[in-house]
Amino acid sequence: MSALEAGQELGPRIVTLTRADLVRYAGASGDLNPIHWSDRVAGSVGLPGVIAHGMLTMGLVAQAVADWTDGAEVLELGCKFTNPVVVPDDDTGVEVEVAGSVREVAEGRATITLQVTCGGTKVLGMPKAVVRA
Repeated sequence: MSALEAGQELGPRIVTLTRADLVRYAGASGDLNPIHWSDRVAGSVGLPGVIAHGMLTMGLVAQAVADWTDGAEVLELGCKFTNPVVVPDDDTGVEVEVAGSVREVAEGRATITLQVTCGGTKVLGMPKAVVRA
């Protein structure tokens, strides 16, 4: 793992999600909730459209952390789901951006604060990771 230092900026990582990605994730996770594939159902419950699975979004964060830290052991990973990632029904999809900064390195642990946005809007609140340094 490359050495992490307090104040170090990480990222950004940009990932494009399409409806096909949502279908694949639904099959792998077993989360077949129609808000992740049906515009009609998503709209009927007040959503602006079909949304990505929250845990899929967290998986994008986990991959970014793994990339930045050369696969360091993740001790903690958490957030609040604050805004949905709306995925259009087209071949272009939507971009999710993950960036981070190392807040602290102490006692063999590095704490990384994260910024996760879609279209300039924060989609995860208070996301952070702690990895073995």
